Parts: sequence; structure tokens; C-alpha cells
Amino acid sequence: MKRNIVIAVVTAAALVGGGTATALAVSGDDDRGASVARAEARAGDDDGRDDDRDDRNEDRHDRDDRGEDRSDDRGDDRDERAVSGDVTAAEALAAALKHTPGTAVAAELDDGAWEVDVLGDDDGRHSVRVDPGSGKVLGASADDEDDAREVRAALKGSSVTAGEAARAAAGKGVVTSVELDDDDRGWEAETRASGGGERDWRVDLGSGKVTADRGDSDDD
Repeated sequence: MKRNIVIAVVTAAALVGGGTATALAVSGDDDRGASVARAEARAGDDDGRDDDRDDRNEDRHDRDDRGEDRSDDRGDDRDERAVSGDVTAAEALAAALKHTPGTAVAAELDDGAWEVDVLGDDDGRHSVRVDPGSGKVLGASADDEDDAREVRAALKGSSVTAGEAARAAAGKGVVTSVELDDDDRGWEAETRASGGGERDWRVDLGSGKVTADRGDSDDD
């Protein structure tokens, strides 16, 4: 009976004291009481270690979040460097055509690289990625677009290529994209000024004349 009383008292003390107990020797039950106290003390130590692990996990999550933020920032930096890089849209088009012969129908600065669409001699569509800093082709893949007939029809009788359209639009700012408009039969180009403002332009397929796009609120 005394042993049961001692165990109950020690256990209650451990719960009230936050998991750590100090046992008092009573009537020859020292060993039993000390064992219970040591068990409760170990439980308290385990709680402390759990808290430490939780803190470390939170620190890792914070570092992961900071890493994601830095990754997003690096993506933005890559685009900015590409806009002001050594390789222009016209040069990226030329590099893509050297790698994949055909007719270039679009070029766009996308995720830190030039992505050039080429209509191959076999009428297959290809996407070629070009490094904006070195002009090196990073890779090419087949595109599932099936518009060869429309593209050929839009370019019929034209004398201005995508590269020439890009060079013409470069007089308005840094060209970030150029693409063929099948419906209106012309090249569409987008430029970015040094201050960050973007504008859209149209380049005539026959004369190469650059005019402000009708959808642009500003006039040239």
C-alpha cells in the first residue's frame, strides 16, 4: 500500500512540475521511487529534444522559403540580363536557323533564353533555345503546331525575314519578341526601352517599314 502511495505522489509531482520530478525516500521504498523519478526525468528530457527538433525544422523551412525567393529573383535577373545581353533577337534567329534550317517565324525571350520557332524544310515546326549571352544553341525540340500551310501563305511574296524585321524594330528599343501575324500579313515586334516600358510594333513584310501597332495606345 505504501508503495502505491509513493508512486502516485511521484507521478502527480511529475505532471504538475512539467515532466521533471524529485522523489523523496519513504519507508524503504527509495529504489522504487527513484526509478519512477528517473523515468519521468527522461520523459522531460525527451520533450526538450522534441522542442529542439521542431525549432530546427522551422529553421530549415525558413531557409527553403528564402531559397525559393532567391530563385525567383534569379529568374528575373536572367531575363533582365538577357534583354541587355550581347545576343540580339536577330542574332538569336540566325543562330537557330544555322542549327535548324528552315524559315524562322517567331523569336521570344522566355525564362532567360531566346526561344525561336522554325518552320523546317519538311514543314515540321521546331522550337530552338538560344543562350542570350553566348549565342550558343541550348537545345531544340519538335513542336506540335500544324500551321505550315497558313505560314507559307502569309509569307508568299514577302521580302522581309524575321531577322530583318527584328533589326528594323531594334531602332525603337531592345527587341524582346518578333512573330509572324498570319491574319494581317505582317511581323509583330515588341521592344523594351531602357526605362522598362514596352511597346508593340508592326513591320511590313514587303517594305520593312516599322509602325506603331494599332492596339498600342501610343503613336510613333
